Amino acid sequence: MADIEDIMRRITAGGFHHLLGNRMVAWERDRIVIELEVQPKLLNLGGVVHGGVYATLIDSAAGFSGCYCPHPGRIRKAMTLSLTTSFTGAVTAGKLTAIGQRKAGGRRIYSATAEIFDDQGNLVAHGQGTFRYSRGSETEEGVAVE
Repeated sequence: MADIEDIMRRITAGGFHHLLGNRMVAWERDRIVIELEVQPKLLNLGGVVHGGVYATLIDSAAGFSGCYCPHPGRIRKAMTLSLTTSFTGAVTAGKLTAIGQRKAGGRRIYSATAEIFDDQGNLVAHGQGTFRYSRGSETEEGVAVE
């Protein structure tokens, strides 16, 4: 099985994931758990987590749920084709936990859902997406890490 810490380090070395500060805490075939500590930079003018943060966590958790690769030194990639989100709660501090689950799909396209919970286990957002594997990522063998 691929080392989740190494994969997360590569993914968050720069770019948007690094900016947010989210981290993978569990990853297996068709399921992923991502955590994010709420920081002041993630709040909107009302003092609650911005909806864009929820949307990003839903997109990441749902997308990554279909990209598990058990082969060391290899990775699978996908792009979002569509995404829907629903916001059901407001969070001002603490930790968010996003759980993504691949639901169905074929060789190139899959669908997945994600739910986000606060520290007390309350559902604060959920959504679903449709994703397309990048070339070479259609099988579990994925592609070599660059």
